[in-house]
Amino acid sequence: MLSRVADAIYWMNRYIERAENVARFVDVTLHLTLDLPGRTSAQWAALVQLTGDTTRFQEHFGTATKDTVLAFLTFDVDHPSSIASCIHAARANARAVRESITAEMWEQVNKLYLMLRTALAAGGVVEAPHDFFTAIKLASQLYVGITEATFSYGDGWHFGRLGRLLERADMTSRLLEANSVLLRPATMAGGMPGHDLQWSAVLRSVGALEMYRKRHGRITPEQVAAFLLLDREFPRAIHACLSKAEESLHALSSAPRGTFQNAAEQHLGRLRSDLDHIQLQDMMTGGLPTFLNALQARLNHIGVAIFDTFFDVPPVPAPAS
Repeated sequence: MLSRVADAIYWMNRYIERAENVARFVDVTLHLTLDLPGRTSAQWAALVQLTGDTTRFQEHFGTATKDTVLAFLTFDVDHPSSIASCIHAARANARAVRESITAEMWEQVNKLYLMLRTALAAGGVVEAPHDFFTAIKLASQLYVGITEATFSYGDGWHFGRLGRLLERADMTSRLLEANSVLLRPATMAGGMPGHDLQWSAVLRSVGALEMYRKRHGRITPEQVAAFLLLDREFPRAIHACLSKAEESLHALSSAPRGTFQNAAEQHLGRLRSDLDHIQLQDMMTGGLPTFLNALQARLNHIGVAIFDTFFDVPPVPAPAS
């Protein structure tokens, strides 16, 4: 497979996954502000922090309110994590490799793009935000289903799954980091109002509330963090994402699991192995935010290593004179 095709499929899936996650986070925050109206500003500020671009938001929008954050995370085409930017980028990548993906995949990405344009032109986001964000989530899930049903399990499929799962792991870690202040001993001892609602919202943001309750029952902050970090079966838990991503990475290189042939496999295998053996108490030793920052840095290193291994075309040496 050409490196440019692999790169486009990888990023097409990352962008669609990112758009879905941002839609999930915003939609849950909209509902949470109704349940905890006294903390509205803090909730919207935490959502901006989650996307990792607080400085740019403050420069262009100032105070975090419902309207400014919705504009930033939905409409702002200059913000790479906004829904509009992600869907535009996903469509551009899909169009560049139309001959390498299925017609159904291209049609679904294009439908998502047209749905976004229609909603923005008609003011649908402002009039019915829940309907809009639900439509984004369902369209993303439909794309994944179409990919599973129509795309052969070859290199293109593995590059797509690799991008989707790394993006999902990164966004779950950012969600936990944005809420990790609630795991500080002083906060927990103080019995912050809405504590259970906040952690229920964290679980709903990744569609995990029902599966968490089936597994653990009562919601506790430590158990939620452990579930979203270390669970091996829930598809949006970080450990589960990295395990499946590692499978695809080994399928691309044909290296047996437990070995590595490139830096991407080495970094991803080491991170997955660390999560195999770590416990929540170990993560809390230096503070959960510190652990999550280090985890995100390692995910970034994996992304760079994937680019260097598969997508970066080395220069052709000049012929000898």
